[in-house]
Amino acid sequence: MSLDWLAGPAGALRGEIRVPGDKSISHRAIMLGAIAEGSSHIHGFLEGEDTRATARIFAQLGVRIEQPSEHERIVHGVGLHGLQGSDEALDCGNAGTAMRLLTGLLAGQAFESVLVGDESLSRRPMRRVIEPLERMGARIEASGDGTAPIRINIKNNLQGIDYKIPVASAQVKSALLLAGLYAQGETHVHEPHPTRDYTERMLAAFGSPIAFRPGEAAMLGGFALKGTDVDVPSDFSSAAFFLVAASLVPGSDLLIRKVGMNPRRTGLLEALRLMGADITEEARTEQGGEPVADLRVRYAPLQGIHVPERLVPDMIDEFPALFAAASLAKGETLVTGAAELRVKESDRIAVMSRGLRALGAQIDERPDGALIRGGRLRGGETESAGDHRIAMALAVAAQVADAEVRIGDCANVATSFPGFAELARDCGFGLRLA
Repeated sequence: MSLDWLAGPAGALRGEIRVPGDKSISHRAIMLGAIAEGSSHIHGFLEGEDTRATARIFAQLGVRIEQPSEHERIVHGVGLHGLQGSDEALDCGNAGTAMRLLTGLLAGQAFESVLVGDESLSRRPMRRVIEPLERMGARIEASGDGTAPIRINIKNNLQGIDYKIPVASAQVKSALLLAGLYAQGETHVHEPHPTRDYTERMLAAFGSPIAFRPGEAAMLGGFALKGTDVDVPSDFSSAAFFLVAASLVPGSDLLIRKVGMNPRRTGLLEALRLMGADITEEARTEQGGEPVADLRVRYAPLQGIHVPERLVPDMIDEFPALFAAASLAKGETLVTGAAELRVKESDRIAVMSRGLRALGAQIDERPDGALIRGGRLRGGETESAGDHRIAMALAVAAQVADAEVRIGDCANVATSFPGFAELARDCGFGLRLA
């Protein structure tokens, strides 16, 4: 069922907010807790559809997971070889992270598995994960165009490989490292550009003898993981929409609490500062091995920039928010080196460009990015194409449009940010159901 929003314009955004827990860390905490020895206590778990899908899959594989309260899970690990096969397909819903990482984790099991997803996930490319796993000895079948459903056949003798990833991808890297837990010898992964290192940090926290640095990770297979406590920081990708909105709406002064500041995740923060944003970091600390800070953002006129390509891997999920900022900045913003956006939950270059052009933005698409000429946005109707991040980014842009904007197909926002509309309204957004 379609769910539409009516968004903006807004008054000044003010107050203190805390966005939900980091989705990437929530996924990985469930996965590693499930195959560790002993129990893991997760605090700050994201109660989104994607992360709940991961928890349901491991329950289906024989892992007992308790929920003492909202945003809390206790995972009773079964060890590396304690998972039990399921006669039913494992449904990842819309969670691309779950499907790609699980393909690696399940590749060395003593049972067959079938991974399925919703219509959107079933269009996303899986060959980039399958090919290196097959080099390790995995037996994996996909549809003719390399998409779900994914059938992972029994294979108990994976071999570690030395692999250079053609396109920087934290999901591909993570899938190989999870398969490496079950492989003989060393699994060594090299990236063309460093990507987020959540999997490496969490493997270390669970006791894996992994060595890693930006752009490279190496580990030996066969080592048991030990259950541990995980404190999940607030998701930077969710905070991004409020960082952009408060930068754009005159008079805004907003504090976002306990945001995860993993250096491989915060490229948007640097890009916004290059555009002139007024964002300061307060109360820096560590939480569950991850750097965390409160972010204070105040309104500041933004200027167009050429987004440095070195930042692209560190902000790949935040480009919808960046497009919203660029469409309202002074001058031109050029995005290059971001072809990966074409194969996310939607073709985010095409869908975001189309969505903003419907409101009067001037955007020229490029194969690997776009040229965005900043200016005013009018009210009207636009579409998110069922992409959660595009729906939220269009709602941000609407806060400074000349009139209210109707945004179509917003139901999928619950996959990553349940409660977004309510939290946004609390700090001053104009946002309601159509």
